[in-house]
Amino acid sequence: MGYLRERRKPSESMSMVNPSKTLPGRCHCGLLSVEFSTTQEPATLHPRACDCSFCRKHGAAWISDPAGTLSVSARGAATLREYRQGSEAARFLLCAHCGVLVAVVYEQDARVHGAVNAGCLDGEPGLADAVPASPQRLSAEEKISRWLQVWVPDVVLTSSEP
Repeated sequence: MGYLRERRKPSESMSMVNPSKTLPGRCHCGLLSVEFSTTQEPATLHPRACDCSFCRKHGAAWISDPAGTLSVSARGAATLREYRQGSEAARFLLCAHCGVLVAVVYEQDARVHGAVNAGCLDGEPGLADAVPASPQRLSAEEKISRWLQVWVPDVVLTSSEP
């Protein structure tokens, strides 16, 4: 698929930051996996519970760190589905098999910015309580400006054959 391309090598991403914690996750069936590394302590990260109908129906609450890293890996290119809604600027990444929403990305100037759905992280990652977020109240330009400020830059999207 066209959007499954590596934006930087994982070794490069790790050399750019000194993450304090790596939080792995996956969809229900395990065909999609995520790895979010943050320079912040997980207990200080408040997942943003978006109040749009799409995020509410998926139970999505987003975390990101502009100094962190995020990779999304799919076992098989057909495993990763995307959905656009609202302003259609962001791509929501879901598993084609089990339907779990794992991440959201936005591409600008050949860079992919993104956030991970805290609900797909493994175990108990020790995050702070979720806080409400209402991006519906923002214009498309205001949303994009916010994403560029708070989301992880240079998200790595990869696919491998199962």
